[in-house]
Amino acid sequence: FDQIPTVVLTSATLTVQGGFEHIRKRLGLSEARDLVVPSHFKYGEQALLYLPPEMPDPRDAGFPEAAARCIQRVLEITQGRAFCLFTSYAQMRDLYERLLPVLDFPILLHGSAPRKALLEQLRATPHAVLFATSSFWQGVDVPGAQLSCVIIDKLPFAVPSDPIVAARVRALQEDGRNAFAEYQVPEAVLALKQGFGRLIRSRTDRGILSILDNRIRRMHYGKIFLESLPEYTTTQDLAEVARFMEDRPE
Repeated sequence: FDQIPTVVLTSATLTVQGGFEHIRKRLGLSEARDLVVPSHFKYGEQALLYLPPEMPDPRDAGFPEAAARCIQRVLEITQGRAFCLFTSYAQMRDLYERLLPVLDFPILLHGSAPRKALLEQLRATPHAVLFATSSFWQGVDVPGAQLSCVIIDKLPFAVPSDPIVAARVRALQEDGRNAFAEYQVPEAVLALKQGFGRLIRSRTDRGILSILDNRIRRMHYGKIFLESLPEYTTTQDLAEVARFMEDRPE
């Protein structure tokens, strides 16, 4: 950056708690000017964020069963038309196998066909649901009613055993810094914003967002996630989810 007179970096999902401190540190930008431009989307009207009230901890053995029940209820309200995004292939396959016999909607599975083919099939298949993981969290565009719901199973923390993640955590710790607060939480915030960003792609898009991980309400760092998301209308009432979808123009 020092060798180039002017560089302009833009993104819809680079802020954490409304600011650029995290990305500035990651890029080593000490003198950069920043600007947050308000979105032209009306997130409070276009999206409803559903936080199920009785989910177990995602590390609990009962989480997959509870997640399956919750996903089924939400998808029945939205009539499919959804991305179900997972933080691991194992969790994705587990939930897929649990829900395949009980859902009346076409279910597409990440890995069963090339990414482009799955997206084309999703766009062309009424009420289809895509179960997917990491590579579908960003760069995917399915505007309109065909994508009316995005469900995320867990807060997307990077796998601690990943060599790059482990090296970055170790470097911060050796420097006497809090790697969880300074690196792992902000990175997960950015990933969650990317995942939820699949839903509202135009001024006419409308639908349901849901995260099944109760740590977003229960843990102190959950506040950072909620404060970093757009100003969605939020509820823990499934009946409100149903009312929101009933009000949707088809």
